Amino acid sequence: MRSRYTAFVTHDEDYLLRTWHPDTRPSQLGFDIPLEFYRLDILETTDGGPLDSTGAVDFEAFYRVDGQRGSQREHSTFVRIDGKWVYHAEH
Repeated sequence: MRSRYTAFVTHDEDYLLRTWHPDTRPSQLGFDIPLEFYRLDILETTDGGPLDSTGAVDFEAFYRVDGQRGSQREHSTFVRIDGKWVYHAEH
């Protein structure tokens, strides 16, 4: 989760797409809204340990846009594919 947050901060679209489950991955991402993320709080984790194949993270990401502050809370799910964790968006 922290590495994906960092990729959002730095607009690293390649990394975000590479760490997104192929069944739910979009073809591209847009960074057209000038969000400036400045803090990530991990609120809760479920599973995701060395012997797990799935895990979940509840987090809140804080940002600024046009001088206004805001935050986004999310429950993100991850699955392990070939030993690597990937984000699995629900449809």
